[in-house]
Amino acid sequence: MKNIFTFLTERDKMNIGYFARILTGVRFSKMKKAIDTVYEKSGQSKVKTFFDMIGCGIKYGAGYYDYIIFEFYNMNAEERKTYLTRMKNKYLISKLNRRDLRYIFNEKNVFDKRFKEFLGREVIDLADIGYEEFEKFVEGKEYFFAKPNIGESGKGIEKIKVSDFEDTKKLYEYVRNPEKNFGVIEEVITQHPDAAKIYPNSINCLRIVTLVYDGKPNILYAVFKMGNGGKFVDNLENGGLACHFDLDKGEIVGQGHTSALVNYDAHPATGIKFVGYKLPYMNEIKELVKKAAMVVDDFGYVGWDVCITPNGPIIVEGNDFPAYDFPQLPDPDKPKIGLIPTIEKTGMKVKK
Repeated sequence: MKNIFTFLTERDKMNIGYFARILTGVRFSKMKKAIDTVYEKSGQSKVKTFFDMIGCGIKYGAGYYDYIIFEFYNMNAEERKTYLTRMKNKYLISKLNRRDLRYIFNEKNVFDKRFKEFLGREVIDLADIGYEEFEKFVEGKEYFFAKPNIGESGKGIEKIKVSDFEDTKKLYEYVRNPEKNFGVIEEVITQHPDAAKIYPNSINCLRIVTLVYDGKPNILYAVFKMGNGGKFVDNLENGGLACHFDLDKGEIVGQGHTSALVNYDAHPATGIKFVGYKLPYMNEIKELVKKAAMVVDDFGYVGWDVCITPNGPIIVEGNDFPAYDFPQLPDPDKPKIGLIPTIEKTGMKVKK
């Protein structure tokens, strides 16, 4: 009798392997919490949810977190198969992004040099300067940002107030402290008033994902990310919110979503309603990200964080592992259609 695994695709084997690790205890406690969450939200039997999660993992490449955030428990098979899931997103990355080029996006000093024309602000690699250059950089500045070369979700970033230090030498010693692990220093971005008003304490960015296929850059989606709770970063992992955004209309078209799966119709800090909120420079934004998408050959799937300034859009950073969850988070009364149809309009086929 032939081994059953000879009839499975590589994707099937990866999906089965993922759930095998869960069932052997690697992630079972998290899966149990996910099942409890589904029960609280829908009342669906925990036994049914368990077997449905396993089935969705094998058939659609969906992790248990996908099952919750996309509300697979409220979908039929036709709806589920339109969703870009954990494993399908990994497949896209493996096909479109050369692994040995990831450092360009993961190391801030490298990224800043490669994409200098798109940054629209003064950004300096600390390894390239001494005290005199640093003194010139801070001259006349009230604040600046110091960031590690490698990091994610805003971790390790500090917004530094120059007047908090006795003199420039003390400040220089602070940013050079090996324990701080700073790699770059950046001028503070001045946002367009419309981008800042909805939450003034952070840089609020559009996350825009591009996919280059057959030599052509395509925009897959945009969401507007905002900070919250007094934080100066807009990451969901730090309490921020994300809303679906229509680049053609230039406005927010959905609720504010949090990582805790709490949704808002208006920003909890300012009370400004989300749906219909408009931002400027849409044509310039689309042109900017499409141009940036073509800079690195063999790296065709990138998530760009774009800030809107009074003079137009600039790029804050590029992400080599584009978030697939943002654009598929459910909004009330919206069709349950995932990203796959949009992706396949580019000509790229997502492995079933």
